[in-house]
Amino acid sequence: MTPDTDLVIVGGGPAGCAAAVMAASVGLSSTIVEPRERLGGALWHIAATNNILGGHRTGPSLATAVLADVERAAPQVVRGEATSIEAGDDSVSVTLANGESVTGQHVVVAAGVKPIQPQDASWITATTPLALRPLTDADPMGAAGQTWLVLGADRPLGTFLRANPDLHVALLVPHPPSDVYKTEEIAHDPRVTLIPVDVLAVNEEGIAQPGDLRGDLTFTNVGVAPVALDGLVQDEDGYCPVTSQHSRVHIAGDLRSARGQRVQTAMGSGAEAALNAYYAMRI
Repeated sequence: MTPDTDLVIVGGGPAGCAAAVMAASVGLSSTIVEPRERLGGALWHIAATNNILGGHRTGPSLATAVLADVERAAPQVVRGEATSIEAGDDSVSVTLANGESVTGQHVVVAAGVKPIQPQDASWITATTPLALRPLTDADPMGAAGQTWLVLGADRPLGTFLRANPDLHVALLVPHPPSDVYKTEEIAHDPRVTLIPVDVLAVNEEGIAQPGDLRGDLTFTNVGVAPVALDGLVQDEDGYCPVTSQHSRVHIAGDLRSARGQRVQTAMGSGAEAALNAYYAMRI
């Protein structure tokens, strides 16, 4: 089988875009497989950044710059959801949800993570399955004077507060002991009421117990889960360790582990994954 491209890149977020730019810089052709209409992934939902080089203080600002670089790199882009990967001696095949496939000499998998719902968190029980908006999608317009119930103290909480320093909104934040270390950056913000709990019950109206906690709006902020594909080696938490994969499969971005899930590290890992593929092709 003749591969369609040198490098298939699954995921068009920060890691996938970095892989495409690096691939072009060393003369590799690449194809990005991405289900969403525009590349950039989570960058479009990050309202404030304070750990990114280059002076970009919002995710959309960085996304705009990244997409300009990707356009110059000129990868092929296939719109679709990758579902599985099959690596062989000479190539890798990525199968899409519609049954089509894209083949390459190597693949960079940067499918990332997705927000989970309260019923997927071990410390929350829900009377019915919930579909709450993640805090990353919260719209501050019209929020002044409101009280929001935010389930969990994951990192987007601090990002939201930094992005809206003058917004007068009250946030009720029940969270488990495992989230305590994440609360350090926002513990002194007067808009936040941190409520440590061991177990939380949430009903279909978004009202939480104990304490009859309720808000004008309720958001999920309990964490994320990896978006892994069939054919990858996963650990007990669903992440895909870099060193456990087939030699033609390179993992990048947040899919690597629960640690280091930052835009800066994702971009670096995407570039490194593309370089690893390049050097492997030269052996």
